[in-house]
Amino acid sequence: MGTAVRTAKTSPASWDVFADVDAFVDEVLVELAAMEADGAKPTRSGPKPALAGAALRKAIMAIWCLCFCGMQWRAIGQLSDIPFNTLFTLFARWTRLGVWRRLLDRLRRTWRLACGDKAEPSAVVIDSRSCRSAPSCFGRGFDGGKKINGVKVHLGVDKYGIPLAIDVSPANVHDTKGIIPVLRELSGKGFRGSALGDLGYRGKRLAKAGRKLGITVEPVARGCDGKFLPAGICWVVERSFAWVANYRRLNTIFERTKEHLVAFVEIAFVSILARHLKRLVIEEVSA
Repeated sequence: MGTAVRTAKTSPASWDVFADVDAFVDEVLVELAAMEADGAKPTRSGPKPALAGAALRKAIMAIWCLCFCGMQWRAIGQLSDIPFNTLFTLFARWTRLGVWRRLLDRLRRTWRLACGDKAEPSAVVIDSRSCRSAPSCFGRGFDGGKKINGVKVHLGVDKYGIPLAIDVSPANVHDTKGIIPVLRELSGKGFRGSALGDLGYRGKRLAKAGRKLGITVEPVARGCDGKFLPAGICWVVERSFAWVANYRRLNTIFERTKEHLVAFVEIAFVSILARHLKRLVIEEVSA
């Protein structure tokens, strides 16, 4: 006897992300407890007591609503009855301590193992997405190809579309330059394998930089006559960007620092993975 893992069938009703927001909150609480046990100190000491219990759950849900609904810090503070500076300080501290990054890596490994794969992939898919940004954003550039004045989000994802590395840059940075920090992050995590990208990642300089990091950059044609054609697993990164587009905070960028923008991208994928893991159905099958 063995086990087979599949996702639960979706209901005929329309998708309601708020139905599974508790799964996101639960996963964040588990990670905070794990970091506290490791001595990473996700909470600070001070004259005021740290948020706990129902107040902490409400704060985590407020940060999620900020990402999904695209609300302002002051607005979510009014609705949650928690001072907005308390929420922002909590978010900034957790970002600085790497809570979202740790949680995303843990959930990604859990998902891959549940699907019968190894915890770490042997190949990744790389791509970028240009997003409009406000003048107050940390950086801004004009993407001449897509006619967007804003920033670019660079991803390196596995075959399930879950990112192993994330970076952002002004939109006028070419893909071959903007993807270098992603390759460095992948190499720093021990990844050695192929990075599949579209034809925008051609070039001797990028190939040489990849070889130095132990990564083989392989440009793959994904279209013909202006039409997108899926090739192998290369299409999964397009689905990843489609998932992210559901989170309004990531459609028009207002963040004043790169770290906070990357954190919101990680929060979006943590929410997606927490929902997927909650809906796993394990069935017994004959060998």
